[in-house]
Amino acid sequence: MHNDYFYDLEAAEQGTQIDFSGFREQLSFNSDGLIPVITQCAESGDVLMMAWMNAEALQRTLESGRVTYWSRSRQQFWVKGESSGHTQQLVELRADCDGDTLLCRVMQTGPACHTGRDNCFYFSIKPGESKVTVLSSRP
Repeated sequence: MHNDYFYDLEAAEQGTQIDFSGFREQLSFNSDGLIPVITQCAESGDVLMMAWMNAEALQRTLESGRVTYWSRSRQQFWVKGESSGHTQQLVELRADCDGDTLLCRVMQTGPACHTGRDNCFYFSIKPGESKVTVLSSRP
């Protein structure tokens, strides 16, 4: 089932501007009040990580410019880099065509992954292969 709001926006021309408060209200949060967030390096285009936001984390991110997630395991807000110093400064926030996934384009300071790797996607599985390859070592 599609969201009529986003379906109606499919015909929008480049440069069309939409009021954010109405747009935000149409975002599709799951039954836990969360929306998935893909985080991408604004400079390189590399996908850094995936996490979750609730409506308040989204608001905090937009107000402060520091990316704030909702930690499902700790059940609390998580400002990326608050303890590690490996911060994410928001450059741009995007929403997908259905309004059910966000993309944070960021300036990343230090590694994005808690393992010390540049990003969280360091396991590679290729079509037709039965092995998983680790692409980078932990520093």
